[in-house]
Amino acid sequence: MVNLIGTYECKVDAKGRLMVPSALKKQLSPMLQEGFVIKRSVFQPCLELYPMEQWNIMMAKINKLNRFKKQNNDFIRRFTAGVKTVEVDSNGRLLIPKDLIGFAGIEKEIVLSSAINIVEIWDKDKYENAIEGSSDDDFASLAEEVMGNDDIDGLS
Repeated sequence: MVNLIGTYECKVDAKGRLMVPSALKKQLSPMLQEGFVIKRSVFQPCLELYPMEQWNIMMAKINKLNRFKKQNNDFIRRFTAGVKTVEVDSNGRLLIPKDLIGFAGIEKEIVLSSAINIVEIWDKDKYENAIEGSSDDDFASLAEEVMGNDDIDGLS
């Protein structure tokens, strides 16, 4: 089970390459050989980097959808739009495809934010706006709604 930790700031060069921070690279090291999938986020103006194992788990779920339902086909098309496989090269760099850089509005400074089993890749300003954009009360209400039920095993 993948359980990534941390938020990292770094830069992308003119070609769209980023140097994976060493602390994150260390966490990803068991997955470096298999590679990664990078895609547009569904809910945010950022990118999602899936270790191949996690991507395969997601695809197994999506593959169970009935393709003879239009909404399922529409979802699959939108979910997989712009999906690319990527690798961390021998220098520890990851190349973000140009079309995905455009989608996420990535300039030069970025944030790599762990999101349990994937890494979100954000333009730094967009990330800060997303984090600071809602009040503490909004987050408290969200936390209560999402995590405050009794169905979750002993979380408090």
